[in-house]
Formats: sequence, structure tokens, C-alpha cells
Amino acid sequence: MPVAEQPVPESNARALTILAIETSCDESAVAILRQTGTTPAEILCSLVSSQIQLHRSYGGVVPEVASRNHSLILRSLVEQALDQADLQALDVDAFVATKGPGLSSSLLVGHSMAKALAAASGRNFLSVNHMEGHLLSPFLSDQSTSWKSPGITVPPHLALIVSGGHTMLVHARQAGNYHLIGRTVDDAAGEAFDKVARMLGLPYPGGPEIEKQARTGNPEAFQFPRSMPGDLNFSFSGLKTAVRYTLPKISNLTKRLPDICASFQKAVTDVLVSKSLRAAKECGCNIITLSGGVSCNEALRSVLRDKCMSEGLRFLACPPGLSTDNAAMIAFAALLKLRGGATGSMSEDIDPNFSLCQQDSIL
Repeated sequence: MPVAEQPVPESNARALTILAIETSCDESAVAILRQTGTTPAEILCSLVSSQIQLHRSYGGVVPEVASRNHSLILRSLVEQALDQADLQALDVDAFVATKGPGLSSSLLVGHSMAKALAAASGRNFLSVNHMEGHLLSPFLSDQSTSWKSPGITVPPHLALIVSGGHTMLVHARQAGNYHLIGRTVDDAAGEAFDKVARMLGLPYPGGPEIEKQARTGNPEAFQFPRSMPGDLNFSFSGLKTAVRYTLPKISNLTKRLPDICASFQKAVTDVLVSKSLRAAKECGCNIITLSGGVSCNEALRSVLRDKCMSEGLRFLACPPGLSTDNAAMIAFAALLKLRGGATGSMSEDIDPNFSLCQQDSIL
């Protein structure tokens, strides 16, 4: 719906420069964002140090290894970010960190660093929900909607957030007003990809490996189940079990590997897409957004994009670089809060179970 232009309040007219730190899991990330008035926010720099190689031999993230590596690299990452943006710490208006959800030992490293920078420079400190960063990230890369007016941040929409730890359908009525429509009752979609990949002997992380194999496979070769068709919650444990029971029946796994991957990927995609469309209809939303690490999967993007087009819905997904864990999305979420009048507090602490929705209200 078109939004009428409004005068820019003086508080919203000045430039805001935000340095954000994201350490909720195994990625060390720092980003600097600047925004003035109704002009689009500009990512001055976005740095991500991946720990995939450190955790690959374990087949998953080891919390102690993750937090130790955050501690070793974060200071230099902040210095690099400031250098790339040609800024000093005193040029930053607010320092931001992820509050949760995530691994407590990892969250603490980033939270403490941002607090220390804020205290040393006499600037504001704010903490942000990691999932809110994902939810809002499509609007960071498509700001034609979000910055028409300083009083309007993001339009009402249905958000599908899919990652290694979460699978959620959220009705976002506006920035900060979120209602949970559906969620996984067991494995998250990304977790299912990783576990099935391990069954198939594929390396961690499993999502990109399964997608690679699936490109040459037949998605109709195996009829894997689509769980919980009657409501908007998700379940992927049954699908994972179906793959496990299928493997012993296959005489030449190497030859059939692309077919298994393609069939598994299609089963996940079918469920995510069908429930997103149904949720959007029930909520009266004409926009569906896709975010989270699993949104890098091109099959999921393509199918959801095409279905939205056929249903007359607008589809938004951020580029892959902003889909996996990053600090730019955290900075953007903080920017919307600050423009809305929020003020942080140095007394804020991490919350590994920090909920995105104040009240889970599944329709």
C-alpha cells in the first residue's frame, strides 16, 4: 500500500552511524551502517569470519571452540571494520550486539565487546534479537519500501525464517510487532539438512552439499513424507527418519545420491512453501519474505518466488551474503529501533532463549 510522504522529524533527519557485532553461534561478524533521514541505509562495511573449517571435523558447532575463536578474532575484526569505513570509534553513534537467541558463551563475547566500546566512547549501547535481524534483512536489501517515510519502517508481511536452529512463520504487522504463526516442533529445516547430509556421508554444513547434489538428481525419485499437513507448524524428524529407512534399500548409494538429495530437498521445500502461502492468506498479507541461512537454497527461493508470483503476492529475499549470520542485519534492526525512539541500557544482558515474539500466538 502506498505511504504518504511525511515531514522528517529533526531527530530522524540527522545521520546515525551504528557498529554492530554478531556472535550468536560460530560466525564472528562486524558491520557498520549509516542512515540519514529517508535515504536508504548504507552498509559501510560488513565483515564475517567463518569457523566452518574449525567445526567441520566435529560434524557440527562445538560451543567452546566457537566462543574461544570469537575471543581471538573479534578485536581485530572491529579494527578492520573501522578502518574500512574510515571511521574512529568516536564517530559511531551506537554500538550494538546480538542479545540472543544463541550459544551463551558465544553471545557473551560479542555483547561484552560492544558494551566495552560503548562505555569507552561514551556512546549508546543496544542489544538486538538475532531472529529479528533475520526477519528484517530482506528490507535492508530492498529499501524502496522501508524508507519511503521515517514513520513507516516495514509494511505488514508474512516472514518465513529458516535456519539451522529455527523454522518460523511470523506475521510482522510492523517492525517490533511480531506474532508467531507456525514453528517447528522438532528439527529445524537447516538441522534436518545437516543430519541427512551426515547420513549420506556429506561434509558439514550439509545444506550446500545437498543442494549441490540435488542439481543433477530427480526430485520425484523417492516419495518422502510431507509432515503435519493440517496446520502451520513444521516437523522434519519424520522426513529425516524416512531417509534413514530408505538408505539400506539402495544398492548403489553413490549412483542414487543426487536423486536422494533432490527428493529430500523437494520434500522440505514443498512444506515450507505451501505453509507460507497458506499463512499469508490467513493473515491477509500480500508480501512474503524469506530469510535465514537456509534461504540461500536456490530451489527454495525459486519455488517460493514463482508461487508468490502466481498468487499475486510480492516476494522479498535478501542476497545470500545477508542471509547467513551477519552483523549488517543486526545493525539494521537496531537502526529501526533507534529511529523509533528506543534507548539501550548498559545493564542489558544476553538471553540464549530470547523470544522474537512477546506472546507466541499460533493461529
